[in-house]
Amino acid sequence: MKFNIKNSFINQLPADSKTENSRRQVKEACYSFVSPKKTSHPKLIHVSPEVLEILGLTAEDANTEEFLNIFTGNKILENTKPYAMCYGGHQFGHWAGQLGDGRAINLFEVEHNNTNWKLQLKGAGETPYSRSADGLAVLRSSIREYLCSEAMHHLGIPTTRALSLALTGDQVLRDKLYDGNPEYEKGAIVCRVSQSFLRFGNFEIFSARQDFKTLKTLVDYTINTHYSFLGKPSKDVYLKFFNEVANRSLDMVIHWQRVGFVHGVMNTDNMSILGQTIDYGPYGWLEGYEPGWTPNTTDAQHKRYRYGAQVDVVHWNLFQLANALYPLVNEAEGFEAILGNFGEQKIVRYKAMMRSKLGLQLKDEKDSFLIQELEDCLQLTETDFTIFFRLLADFDAEKHSEGFQLISEAFYTPKTITEDIKTRWNLWFLSYAERLKRETISAKARKEYMNSINPKYVLRNYMAQLAIDDANKDDYNVIHELFNLLKQPYTEQPEHEKWFAKRPEWARHKVGCSMLSCSS
Repeated sequence: MKFNIKNSFINQLPADSKTENSRRQVKEACYSFVSPKKTSHPKLIHVSPEVLEILGLTAEDANTEEFLNIFTGNKILENTKPYAMCYGGHQFGHWAGQLGDGRAINLFEVEHNNTNWKLQLKGAGETPYSRSADGLAVLRSSIREYLCSEAMHHLGIPTTRALSLALTGDQVLRDKLYDGNPEYEKGAIVCRVSQSFLRFGNFEIFSARQDFKTLKTLVDYTINTHYSFLGKPSKDVYLKFFNEVANRSLDMVIHWQRVGFVHGVMNTDNMSILGQTIDYGPYGWLEGYEPGWTPNTTDAQHKRYRYGAQVDVVHWNLFQLANALYPLVNEAEGFEAILGNFGEQKIVRYKAMMRSKLGLQLKDEKDSFLIQELEDCLQLTETDFTIFFRLLADFDAEKHSEGFQLISEAFYTPKTITEDIKTRWNLWFLSYAERLKRETISAKARKEYMNSINPKYVLRNYMAQLAIDDANKDDYNVIHELFNLLKQPYTEQPEHEKWFAKRPEWARHKVGCSMLSCSS
């Protein structure tokens, strides 16, 4: 097993001068060197063939003892120096100061096919940024991250990837719901892969400390490494860089809205500088269409990170990044223009996304009303988001009166549907039918288009929980099944039809299926 090792991050950015692994405020440094904690009885559960390939590895490599030891923290490759990054962040709207990689350790960089990848272990032990935590991860959260990051990639959503999922053989104490009842759980490690794990918070920490020298060094490195097409770092290029990050972040969150994904903890330290989905914690997928839903127990009261607010939260987070980058430009106008444009584009992009979900390729001034009325109808009774849009592809504009029956399988409680609700739906289907008649593509082409936009299969929380429950009994078959299912989320896959189903009633209030904590 051979890696083409690179060390650009640690060679070009300042390191923490202290080397002991103690909790502390790390100043004027982008990272601290730290070694993973050795694991007692590591065991690989699953490896992603695709991620192996992009790293230049083979299935044979993944079966070696060396692979197991490297990606469970028991071996450090020669000429590599594992490290944890320093960053800050706004958590739930409030500045939290220094945060950093508290349970993630970056192993090394690999270059393959002219692409540089950073490999990071999540759950590999304490770092100077762990604060009072142990830096470890448990099996349930590791399964959720491993499956979801790969599932998101196949949905066409920018995301970090996952190479491997492994048990450590160690027990980890966790208070699953923060209710004062900790229990021991199986420890696990995920190897995450991305071209960068830099977050908005990496830049915020230096600006907050008025360490503008390190801020400039980090921004210049980021531009030269990941945004070199913008030109050499300068005031003008700093603004172009911010604009590019804003565009990528908008693209990412509009994709989230398209498939009904709710991140759950969109703090600025969980916002990737590459516009990728990062940090799969208390995420969830819409079951019934509910704009006010958040899967995060910590967010249950204020619902800051609810589904319907995600685009606005990205906008708010970009304001914080603009404030962090401002000292390099010292002029507000450029940032204000970019943020103002984001405010306009988020409305335009959301409407375009919803239009695509409805199979509409032409623009019409009245589409806003059609979309709004649909969103209102979806909330009249609990209506499954994924199933509704998938069934809608079969709608026949010539038979609009059959629309309500067509999507009836998406309703969770059919007995609660009144005549008034049915009338509202029938009126919407009539409007939709009239709108479709102004389109130029055939019904068959529209169905194919809609089925490429609206997935049939997503990683619903109850599905992940079934995999977790079995894995806790040393049965990993559901993990394998879901991993393969979610590689083709837009394909019919009749052999997997059982997963195209509403959330079971037993999962409505079950821990891990409805609400999750940040320890998830």
